[in-house]
Amino acid sequence: MPSALSQVQRRAVSELLRVAPVADDLARRFQEAGFSLALVGGSVRDALLGRLGNDLDFTTDARPQDVLKIVRPWADAVWDVGIAFGTVGAQKDARVGDADRRFQIEVTTFRSEAYDRTSRKPEVSYGDSIEEDLVRRDFTVNAMAVALPEKEFIDPHGGLEDLASRVLRTPGTPEESFSDDPLRMMRAARFAAQLDFEVAPEVIAAMNAMAGRIEIVSAERVRDELNKLILSPHPRKGLSLLVETGLADRVLPELPALHLERDEHHRHKDVYDHTLIVLEQAMALEDDGPDLTLRLAALLHDIGKPRTRRFEKDGRVSFHHHEVVGAKMTKKRMMALKYSNELVKDVSRLVELHLRFHGYGTGEWTDSAVRRYVRDAGPLLDRLHKLTRSDCTTRNKRKAAALARAYDGLEERIAKLQEQEELDSIRPDLDGNQIMEILGVGPGPVVGRAYKHMLELRLEDGPMEYDSAVAALKEWWAEQEG
Repeated sequence: MPSALSQVQRRAVSELLRVAPVADDLARRFQEAGFSLALVGGSVRDALLGRLGNDLDFTTDARPQDVLKIVRPWADAVWDVGIAFGTVGAQKDARVGDADRRFQIEVTTFRSEAYDRTSRKPEVSYGDSIEEDLVRRDFTVNAMAVALPEKEFIDPHGGLEDLASRVLRTPGTPEESFSDDPLRMMRAARFAAQLDFEVAPEVIAAMNAMAGRIEIVSAERVRDELNKLILSPHPRKGLSLLVETGLADRVLPELPALHLERDEHHRHKDVYDHTLIVLEQAMALEDDGPDLTLRLAALLHDIGKPRTRRFEKDGRVSFHHHEVVGAKMTKKRMMALKYSNELVKDVSRLVELHLRFHGYGTGEWTDSAVRRYVRDAGPLLDRLHKLTRSDCTTRNKRKAAALARAYDGLEERIAKLQEQEELDSIRPDLDGNQIMEILGVGPGPVVGRAYKHMLELRLEDGPMEYDSAVAALKEWWAEQEG
């Protein structure tokens, strides 16, 4: 039976449809063609939470080819990349109130899907009723619908009550849900992080028991779910759940490995907890919304520590070269998760550079060292600033203040040198063509070596006048010939 709605809840559904007239418009077209249409899942959940955006999800009894016939004349753009799974995508521009809005729409045929024991892709079969469709959804808060155009609220699994309680439960048993699609175990962690909801105890128990099933899911689907979790407002909550249930052991084993056993004198802090604090501190420094590159670097910056930990003779604990080892581990893990080459390169570079500042001390670096810091960071300099500042989690206020002052000083020196020398685009004072002309040589390895030498001089001594650069090049060439 549909759940009873209070006046406030009815107003929420009405408001949803008032601000999205495209929903009624589209529903009438389906009705005229003899089919039903309902707003469903995350769109209904987000409307009730007051956070509906321009993404609208619908479900229908029409088969995908019928959906295409209805949607094509109406939408501004249509795509059918998900049609094998019963989904047709569309874009519709519409005026809502005083504003023009662009809606991203997905219409999916009633369906049920399940994995077999070895498949990485769900097998799709179409259903004939919305109740059949809703029971196969991941969580009760995503198993609500609004039938259109009559605006009947459909909630057979108590999603509204769970939404009010801010809890994640499954429509059927968690074991059935996770057998249908093991990725739902990660989605539980992701929704906990996105919505700041609690996960029901029976769901957590099933995640613990079935964690191994995640291994049949493709790396791309795991990666996409992990990204949504990491980019959420409360990633610590989701990551902690992945670690506690054993899912992280399968998808990101470097994270639980940070739970290092501390020596009896507690001479080093818990690296796992430190990592989550660094992630949250990096988030606080973001300028233009969530930054996946920065957040991944914060999450992975210390993953080289378990492999490099040594107990020294004086009782101290060391992690020599953990940034170098960590950069290699980062590259390996991100490649296994099928991240883009560019993102792998950027995150690995940040992990490799995150300790460089700690050689700065109280400002002993030469201008040459500052130039190299900027040159090595390249376009990642702003993120490196944020990562380095976030990496200070000491409770010693005096020490934290000293580190912050030192980094303020480094940033001031970088700004000053950038103003004087255009540090972002450091080049030798002579380009390749000038080098060939001055030395009287053609293209080849010698030009590359000369260019590298001139770049080193530029980094070491700053800009040179043309005549000085020519003299320096000739001096180097004479040494080569000698």
